[in-house]
Amino acid sequence: MEHTADLYIAAYGESLEEAFENAAAAMFEGITDLGKVNPKIEESVDIEGHDEPALLYNWLEALLVKLDVTERLYSRFKIAHIEKTPSGLKLRAKIWGEPFNPERHVSKVGVKAVTYHQMEIIRNKKSGVTVKFILDI
Repeated sequence: MEHTADLYIAAYGESLEEAFENAAAAMFEGITDLGKVNPKIEESVDIEGHDEPALLYNWLEALLVKLDVTERLYSRFKIAHIEKTPSGLKLRAKIWGEPFNPERHVSKVGVKAVTYHQMEIIRNKKSGVTVKFILDI
């Protein structure tokens, strides 16, 4: 989606889990060409949030931290489940990627952070779930 200084993303899914998976893919597509990122290495991710926007924020932020710490790009995301807990929500997922290789992975933009600004989670009985968020680039 168009935005003046940042990357504004809308991701869709039939379920909240699928929308979150597509949000992660859209974020990494903004960073590089996902078609060139081989899903060779599998990792587990467990995230918590007090509500759905916090869970989305924490999910995307955790993936950015993994990129920074491991220097891996990720191209496949599968959320096993999102469940209610006494303190909010918990997400359990598997992600797949490979180490960054500057010869194969062209950098599009550097994402500094996920923001809550204009974040939305919209449910529609016909079209499923849409998540919208802005990445600070």
